[in-house]
Amino acid sequence: MSVALGPVRAAHAFDTARLEDWLATNIADYRGPLSLEQFTGGQSNPTFRLTTPERHYVLRRKPTGPLLKSAHAVDREYRVMTALRGTGFPVPRTFALCLDETVIGSAFYVMDYVEGRLFWDPTLPGLPRAERAAIYDAMNATVARLHRIDYAAIGLGDYGRPGNYFARQIDRWTRQYRASETAPIAAMDRLIEWLPANLPPGDETAIVHGDMRLDNMIFHPSAPRVIAVIDWELSTLGHPLGDFAYQLMAWRLDPETFRGLVGSDLGALGIPDEAAYVAAYGARTGRAGIAHLDYYLAYNMFRLAAILQGIAKRALDGTASSADAPATGARARRVAAAGLQQMERAIAAGI
Repeated sequence: MSVALGPVRAAHAFDTARLEDWLATNIADYRGPLSLEQFTGGQSNPTFRLTTPERHYVLRRKPTGPLLKSAHAVDREYRVMTALRGTGFPVPRTFALCLDETVIGSAFYVMDYVEGRLFWDPTLPGLPRAERAAIYDAMNATVARLHRIDYAAIGLGDYGRPGNYFARQIDRWTRQYRASETAPIAAMDRLIEWLPANLPPGDETAIVHGDMRLDNMIFHPSAPRVIAVIDWELSTLGHPLGDFAYQLMAWRLDPETFRGLVGSDLGALGIPDEAAYVAAYGARTGRAGIAHLDYYLAYNMFRLAAILQGIAKRALDGTASSADAPATGARARRVAAAGLQQMERAIAAGI
């Protein structure tokens, strides 16, 4: 499936002439005139396709209006993609970053437009069975590759604080959740109490994407190969198993809760089951298995619920990036309930 484009939403409109002047000054070989369309998917930073007679670009900006502290960090996205590009990791080429909010009303950056396939449905309808298996293997290989990159060697040694990742993230997302809370969610209150009191032992540090779902990967137009990983807003230095377990939520959630695989016949589809997917990542990263997996999943569902709650709050405030933000935000309660189930599994396993 290709990405969906539409006219620029009124809430996200800006002075195109002012932008074009900036592009001509800051991007080599830029040639106008310029036309704009807005990507209709995604929930965070408003994203636009810029079209000139010679090529397409993508502009990604901070929303305007009141924002949660540390959210929508387009400068961090620009930095990590620029660094990773030098390793050969599949990210779009970056062109320029603008922190001057007077140009279009908020900070933004410009990157290459990558033509390919984007899959929103994890069951991959319409694809041959063998290609589904290959798509999932490519996703697995991509997250494993990211976690093996020497972040210090590519200038990202200060991209986050190594160590104590889960405690810091739980504290951060608890504060973000409380700041965007619109109605009590009992499951979130229980997770907020239990998660920091039951941190798994051991620590590791790698570059983590923070949102590396299937639909944040652009695949080759005709081959099961990842050609670009996008949406790096939540990236930092952190524990790779937290990042990997984020992908595993698909095997524990149903489609109505959040783009899950529960209820699908994975064998008939050619999609690996959770155990096979975990084993493939383990083989690529030198792990015999993953202890405390239910904890990592409970943490990720808590975190996702906090993100969804933030979308719900932005929808109420009128600053959400997508027109379907209210429906997406409403899923926070269901994801939190699923997180509570993972917590109960972890307790039963004697974490």
